[in-house]
Parts: sequence; C-alpha cells; structure tokens
Amino acid sequence: MNIPNILTLARIAFIPLLVVLFYLPFKWSMSAAAIFFALAAVTDWLDGYLARRWNQSTPFGAFLDPVADKLMVAVALALMIERFDTWLLTLPALVIIGREIVISALREWMAEMGKRGAVAVSWIGKLKTTLQMAAILVLLGFPPGHLMANLGIVTLYAAALLTLWSMIQYLKAAWPHLSREM
Repeated sequence: MNIPNILTLARIAFIPLLVVLFYLPFKWSMSAAAIFFALAAVTDWLDGYLARRWNQSTPFGAFLDPVADKLMVAVALALMIERFDTWLLTLPALVIIGREIVISALREWMAEMGKRGAVAVSWIGKLKTTLQMAAILVLLGFPPGHLMANLGIVTLYAAALLTLWSMIQYLKAAWPHLSREM
C-alpha cells in the first residue's frame, strides 16, 4: 500500500459521504457536497501525479483508479438526475454512464487478450474527465434554474460529446483485435 493507492481508496470511501451530504436537510448541504466532490476530484489528479512522480505505480492502482473515477462520476450524475429531474440533464448523464460501462468492458476484454495498450487513455479521455468533473461540481453547487447550473448543463453536454468521440476512438483502435475474435 502506498500513498497514491490510499488516495484512490479514499476517493471510493468519499462516495457514501457525498451521498449523505447531498441529502442532508440543511441549506449548506449542497455547497458542502460540491466542496467534497472537488476534494475527491483533486485526489484523482493527485494520486496519478504522485504515483508517477514517486515511481509508485502499481497494477492495483492502475486497476482501481479508473474504477474509483467511474464510481464517483456515476453516483454524482445519478444524484444530479434526481435533483434536476429533467431529460435535459438526464440524457448527457446517461450517455456518460453508458460509455463508461462500454469502455470498461472493452478494456477488460482487451486486457484478457493481452492488448490493453490498444485502448490506453488518450488526451480526449482526460479532457472528457476534466469537463465531467467541472460540470458535476457546478451542478452540485448551484440549484436548477440558476445561471451557473445552466452553464454546468452546457459543460455536461460538452463532456458527453467528448465521451462519444473518445468511445468511437477506443472502438476504432480495438476493432482490428476484436474482429479477429468474433
């Protein structure tokens, strides 16, 4: 166990606390949930940075980090779907969650074939993650109808478009390997 892996595990432990903060019946609970989500998002960046900087990358960390990211984003998006209660937010949220499931399964399959490198994370994926985190942070922090919440929805759509683009890129990269296995 090293510090980057501990940060990743902490991000997973943050998820139930985020949900509790989200549902607390206090005026400050949404702001607290947004701050808490921001801290979790910072650990996403920090664990990767420290693992590379201190040469502490591990197979466990490489496996767990994307799982923690996807869990955190999926739970936060589910909370936002409930909070905003509109197809306008539900549509991009479901696109993002669905893509994460497809790409996780694709990576698993490619890893079993010894071709995980064919679906390595790209800069598009990193930008998508940044936009997702920013959108969720804004949507947690501002109520439906607020100008900033509308900006958060626009950012979520940008993230959903990048999500689809990156999924297509991953599928194209994997297709030669997958078509041989069919």
